[in-house]
Amino acid sequence: MSDLFQVGDITIKAQDIPALLKRYQLDVQFCRGVVLDQGIAEAKITASDEERLRALEDFAVQQKLTSPEIREAWLKSQGMTEEQMQESVVRQILIEKFKTTTWGPKVQSYFMTRKSDLDKVVYSLIRTQDAGLAQEIYFRISEGEQSFADAAAEYSKGPESRTGGLLGPVAVSQPHPLIGKLLSISQPGQLWPPRQLDIWFVIIRLEKFIPAQLDDNMRRQLIDEMFENWWREQVQKVGSLQSIAG
Repeated sequence: MSDLFQVGDITIKAQDIPALLKRYQLDVQFCRGVVLDQGIAEAKITASDEERLRALEDFAVQQKLTSPEIREAWLKSQGMTEEQMQESVVRQILIEKFKTTTWGPKVQSYFMTRKSDLDKVVYSLIRTQDAGLAQEIYFRISEGEQSFADAAAEYSKGPESRTGGLLGPVAVSQPHPLIGKLLSISQPGQLWPPRQLDIWFVIIRLEKFIPAQLDDNMRRQLIDEMFENWWREQVQKVGSLQSIAG
């Protein structure tokens, strides 16, 4: 006989769960959870009693669970038991330890491969659909007849007109590839003649180059990035959730 589950007055068969998870768009999330738990188990990641206690204390402070009554009310509102809450909190410790243990040693080399995309720039931009006007604006700026900010405010047709053309700081990889390429080979203050970009003619000037540094925040960002890449790859290998009930 098939296992049965009760949700209110509704009875659900075990073999129907995969289809229901797909219908409610929870199947990928479910597979991600299973894959992650398997990865943690294979890496033999554990949490000490001290780590567990500290995590539970921090969680209680964050959620303002200051009394048994408030704690009980919070658990009821979340549809959780005390054991389920503790398991959820401790699981977050295991996830973070798994990420740090697995990808922490790889951060330096990964940073070097990603650095060109992580460097940031502050730049100025003017865009117009009139090629002749773009040339005229460029010559005015290059000859000192008009400031870039004034020209952008007067002529640029994008939101940058409200900031005098100034954009950033943004990662070099964020703007259009043509703009990003020009910025990556520019010196601060370098003004580029108009370039056609789709329907626009753009004038670009690099204001500031901010090289990426492997500080604590960057380290955390890259570990999370490598973890997410791994996670997606593993879920793709697993495929979709299937019922094997006979």
